[in-house]
Amino acid sequence: MWISPEFKIYLLQEFDRLKMQEQQQLGWDIKRNLAKINYSIHTDAIKEHIIPSLLTEKQINITYADEADILNMALFGMTAKQWRNSNPTLKGNIRDYANVSQLVVLSNMESLNAIFISEGLSQTERLSKLNEIAINQMKLLTENKRVASLEKQSALQKGKDK
Repeated sequence: MWISPEFKIYLLQEFDRLKMQEQQQLGWDIKRNLAKINYSIHTDAIKEHIIPSLLTEKQINITYADEADILNMALFGMTAKQWRNSNPTLKGNIRDYANVSQLVVLSNMESLNAIFISEGLSQTERLSKLNEIAINQMKLLTENKRVASLEKQSALQKGKDK
């Protein structure tokens, strides 16, 4: 079977491009999944220290959503509902549109909030501390050249996916 050299080169280039795209997508998925996994630490702390034993399923879900919104407010400056109202055409949630730095900070805040919950800090105290931490970590990460490189790769990948 004969294959033209031009077609063979095209095929190899396309294969390389697809492999690169797959690696970049896996990188983004891993970062997002890491944040999701770390969120279970956060929800376990909520379950153990905040949720009373005799709540309905709806009340429990509201409690989890309120706690998630503490993290959203500390990092993004808005609740999930506020973000949805501001972005009605976008699918998913605010965290799906977070950049690499925000996902790193979010993951850190989930762990810290779990500790703060275990220590009995009030919601107001936790929000204040988490907001200070988010600001500090975002400043550090935005100045980090390695993170800037990851951000650039992630932005390029998101642009290709559209």
